[in-house]
Amino acid sequence: MCYGYGGGYGGGYGGGSTFVLIVVLFILLIIVGTSFI
Repeated sequence: MCYGYGGGYGGGYGGGSTFVLIVVLFILLIIVGTSFI
């Protein structure tokens, strides 16, 4: 899963795409939450 973000991030961590996916989803959730408020 190379998002341009997850590629270098997940690769260096070795934890892979799952960790990055959770982080990205969490960030998106925060952005959506703040935009609604």
